Amino acid sequence: MNNTPHLRSAFPSTPGTDQSSREQNASASGSWSFRAPLPDLVSSRSDAAESVIPFSVIDAPSQRLYVSFFYLGLTVWRLADYFRLVSDETDSLWLFMKWVAIDSVFLYGLPGLKVPWLQWSSSTITLLFVVHAILNAVLMFRIPIPIESWLLAVTKLFYDREIAIAERHVKPASIIQNSSLILGKQIIHILPEGSAMLNPDQIPFCIGGAGNIVNLPMRVNQTSPILIELLRIDLATNIKETISITGKALRRLKKQANKSLAKNDNSGPRFLQLPVKESGLYRLQKVVDESKLEVQRRLSDTLVVQCPSASVKPVPRHKCKGDLSDFYFEVLATPPFKIKYSKTVNREDNGHIVLSMHPDSLSPLVRQHTSGILVSLDPASVDVSWARAQLVKVPVNESLGTSGNWHYLIDEIQDACGNIVNYSSARGQELTTQKSRGGNQLEQMFTVHERPMVSVDGYSSQHSLKVQKGKSRRLPIRINSVDTEQPETSSHTISYLFTPEDGLLPNQRQPKDAVVKKVDIYGSQRGFDVSEPGLYTLNSISNEYCAGEILEPSACLLQNPPQPDLHLTTETIPDRCAGNSIGLLVDLDLVGTPPIRVSYNVHREGQSVTPQVMTSDRLQKQLELRPVHAGHYLYEFSEISDAIYKEPRSLASRKLFLEQDVKPSASARFLQARPLKMACIDHPVSFDIEISGEGPWTLEYEIVHNGQRRKTESKDIQDSLYVLQTESLKSGGEYSLMLKSITDKSGCKVLLDQVAKIEVGLQKPKASFGQLEGKRRISALEGKAINLPLRLQGEPPWTVTYANLDEREKELPIELTKTFHHDNDQLETKTAGTYEIINVQDASCPGSVDLSANQFVVRWISRPTLSIVESSLVEMVDGKYVKQGICEGDEDTTQISFSGTAPYAVEYNQKFKPDHGSMSKRVQKITAGSSLTSFKMASAEPGINEYEFFKLGDSSYSPDSLAHRSLIVQQRVHSKPSARFTDVGKTYRYCREEETGDEVIPITLTGAPPFHLEIDIRNHATSKSKIINIPHIDQKQYNFYLPRRVLGSGTHAVTIRKIRDSRGCQRKMDVDAPNVQVNVADIPSISPLEAPTDFCVGDRISYILSGSPPFKVFYTFQDHERKATIPTTTFRRIAEKPGEFKITSISDQKSTDDCRARVEIVKTIHEMPSVRISKGRTVTVDIHEGSEAEILFEFGGTPPFEFTYTRSTNPPKGKRSDVLETRNEVSYEYVKTIRASDEGIYEVVSIKDKFCAFLTEKVQGKAGHKLLTNR
Repeated sequence: MNNTPHLRSAFPSTPGTDQSSREQNASASGSWSFRAPLPDLVSSRSDAAESVIPFSVIDAPSQRLYVSFFYLGLTVWRLADYFRLVSDETDSLWLFMKWVAIDSVFLYGLPGLKVPWLQWSSSTITLLFVVHAILNAVLMFRIPIPIESWLLAVTKLFYDREIAIAERHVKPASIIQNSSLILGKQIIHILPEGSAMLNPDQIPFCIGGAGNIVNLPMRVNQTSPILIELLRIDLATNIKETISITGKALRRLKKQANKSLAKNDNSGPRFLQLPVKESGLYRLQKVVDESKLEVQRRLSDTLVVQCPSASVKPVPRHKCKGDLSDFYFEVLATPPFKIKYSKTVNREDNGHIVLSMHPDSLSPLVRQHTSGILVSLDPASVDVSWARAQLVKVPVNESLGTSGNWHYLIDEIQDACGNIVNYSSARGQELTTQKSRGGNQLEQMFTVHERPMVSVDGYSSQHSLKVQKGKSRRLPIRINSVDTEQPETSSHTISYLFTPEDGLLPNQRQPKDAVVKKVDIYGSQRGFDVSEPGLYTLNSISNEYCAGEILEPSACLLQNPPQPDLHLTTETIPDRCAGNSIGLLVDLDLVGTPPIRVSYNVHREGQSVTPQVMTSDRLQKQLELRPVHAGHYLYEFSEISDAIYKEPRSLASRKLFLEQDVKPSASARFLQARPLKMACIDHPVSFDIEISGEGPWTLEYEIVHNGQRRKTESKDIQDSLYVLQTESLKSGGEYSLMLKSITDKSGCKVLLDQVAKIEVGLQKPKASFGQLEGKRRISALEGKAINLPLRLQGEPPWTVTYANLDEREKELPIELTKTFHHDNDQLETKTAGTYEIINVQDASCPGSVDLSANQFVVRWISRPTLSIVESSLVEMVDGKYVKQGICEGDEDTTQISFSGTAPYAVEYNQKFKPDHGSMSKRVQKITAGSSLTSFKMASAEPGINEYEFFKLGDSSYSPDSLAHRSLIVQQRVHSKPSARFTDVGKTYRYCREEETGDEVIPITLTGAPPFHLEIDIRNHATSKSKIINIPHIDQKQYNFYLPRRVLGSGTHAVTIRKIRDSRGCQRKMDVDAPNVQVNVADIPSISPLEAPTDFCVGDRISYILSGSPPFKVFYTFQDHERKATIPTTTFRRIAEKPGEFKITSISDQKSTDDCRARVEIVKTIHEMPSVRISKGRTVTVDIHEGSEAEILFEFGGTPPFEFTYTRSTNPPKGKRSDVLETRNEVSYEYVKTIRASDEGIYEVVSIKDKFCAFLTEKVQGKAGHKLLTNR
């Protein structure tokens, strides 16, 4: 159990809840695992000031990134100003001041943002500001800086390559700093005394569970023990015993320990794993090595205790909301210990909860770390009972305040020594087996149920439940917070009190002897049946798991109301004129629960039966039976029902009949429910009248207006439906038509109370045109929508008939009709002309037109035009304006004249057909401020340009298509002639002493011959030019003979300056136009920069060259001929290998191979001296104090050899060694031996032979810097 966790030195302070995620157990099968606990994380509050921008909005790394981006943007802007900078000193000064201000705002304002890591001190900010100010001065005033030299120096730090004599790139450091020249070192080590220690890392151990044997590590250093004695104190009995390990068992332990050591590592510490099978306190008592001497020990006690374990004492699963959990954990461990468990409520993880339990007695594990001695060996005071495992019950008693599933699971148990047993399983897996380890219950689950609540639904003791006598009805109840696991199968038991209605106490209270009854409610059932009248009061409710609560209302009074019935009392209704009966007045006395519904049938002699229904909300009702028509009537009351007895009860056995003979009096009424009519002035109004009684009739009515009454009478009316028509109403306002009386055949006059209203308009509708800017005339853009103002009088809507008098068809205007809804509405039109209103009518009446304002005139503003100004250079050909051709690149314009209102805007298509290629087209625009302007003709490329003007606009009209056909202007652009050398870039070379004849340079010409050429010949050395003119060239291929008289020594550039053709078009060549070179070469030379002829490998050999670069140097090295191309006047090579280096010839740019100079310069390169210690290897020699060791030196090179070696300390890993002494020696042979007895590291730092020397210096203890010197 080498992975057993380290002992913990202290107990946790108080129980707490760990809100972090539950640690995952690596073993899903539930095996034991022991691990060291992680150190507690202590969160420290940062005392730095909070950032201006909260970290919840932008985190700190993002803020630093945005600041970096902003600074990068400032740098790009700064460099852009630098590249745009001109030589004006004022501009430079202004830019310098601008960037000094920007940098000061940025640098001094940055700490104010309080961005972490960017809150620099004021001195740092000032230093950065000074650096930026210097940079601004360098950039803005263009102070020259040797940037190329700096870049070259920086580049050499990362890529340092030179050309060797073998013409290949080599790294100078690999030649100069050749570590293979000095190889090997010898380490002399004097062996120290040995030591031993038991469990040096203080790892905690326990026995039990998955393993019954543990291995205690013992570290031995520089010794090989032959005897090991362990002292064990039994935890149960405090008895001491000694365990000895010798012989074969100890050799096996040492063999296993040697397997973990590196090969040839005989000096490193070894760890012996001592197996123990019993718990107890172990101490290393004695260790003896091979020299029979006792090895030095460091006293330290190691505890091996019983492994901790925990389980749950299970309790019943089902609980009610508000109950206590009331269970406990059984823990067997060495106190003090910690138990960690997790709690899940309705699948929501509530984190980890840690409980710490301390022992009743004082334990050494509480007051000190487990390292060192834990107990004294005094027999009277040896007591390790505090390390024994104890069985402790840890209660968990909390209120279950949420309904649902509660799950408690033991995650981890840790004892006082730090041994940890982890029970946690992987989260998110569906566990179908019981969570247990070693047969122990590790979880406790509760199902917490809601407590049921019940109340009467819709009724109370004040609002009784009424039921038909002899029938039952369900008493509605409402059950709240029903357990939601299986609501369909849930059941509740309800008890209630019942007292008959005649046994109730005053105020409808239950007596003490009320009967208690119980009823079971299943599933979705919401009530129970009751039939006996009396008071029902809910007493209690419970379900399978929990008792519930009674809510108000909790009582209901059940009553049986009487059946519905009625009694009739009648009275005749006489006619006041003739005394005849015109109806019956029936008083109904009702019994029942309103609303009461009574059905009766009306029988009229000679007619069918008419059923009628009367509904009453009271127990008394008066029914008036007054027929409209004369005859014999029989009324039969057949059925009755009320709110409780909804089934109609037959009254046939009661034989409730009423009879009467009716002769009704005359009457008249308007057929309209609310008679009201709108009328026009000077128009009559008619109403429909319904008359009843015996005809003929005489109708008397009155018309009331403005307080005046006019009575009118209509006689001999034969029809019961009569149309009453008034005379024409001459004035506007409100009229009342009142029916006063009607007289029937018998002369009986009946007064009437019928009124109808008539609204007559106060004036006739009228229509006219309004004014725009004081007149009924407008000028507008053609095609634009115009709103003509109307003035309308009357009731909306108005229907207006109008016509455009300018649009005539058969000499008659076209009439149009349109409806308007506003008295100041507008008539929209898009056509010019004279508009006239012909007729108008409002919502109900025809009207008149104001003849003084019945017309409105609309006119269009004239559109602009354009034309080409005629001249001798423009002529009309096939409907196009053709202008005289021009040369490519020449400027030309064409004049245009306009009519309309300035400014003018023109759009035209520019079509270009090049001499070679496809046609292109693009749209151009011209803006002119006067009636005469000009536009520039294109001449950038040769071909035909055609300009088609297709849109024109002015200040009134936006650019639109021309009213007439498009206007086209055409012009030819002639291409410029050109000339070029047939062999562009060719260089003509010859030696100066062989200067004979003329050189021929072929030239190719394009254009219209004959041509005129102008050629420039420039000498690079003197910078002087000579111009040669060549006229009348009739061919397009021309051979130019270069006269030698114009050439001097050096390189000449021959360039074509100008060409002109027969059209008068000419082309001037650019300054950097293609040219040919003529090189008149001199003989180059070479000479060495160093006088010595002997060099070492790694030395640089340099020569100076004269002539025209680039040069070609020909030489031999190691019997191979080579050639080097040199772009400068210095030829330098690094000596990579030994050998003879001989230069044979040289040529430059102006000379050919036939003109190169013949030389013979010889240098000899010698190899570097070398030395090896101990055959070039690192050898460690262990000696005892007073002994000696031999150090062997082997040399390479040319004797005699001078070398320097040092002795330095042998430092621990990660530290530098210190030089103790330095010695110089000379050897005339290739081998030398030196004897040494002092401890340290021996190595050579310099070597020198007859010609060369190599030095390795250690500066401030840093090795590897090598300096090459020449002898």
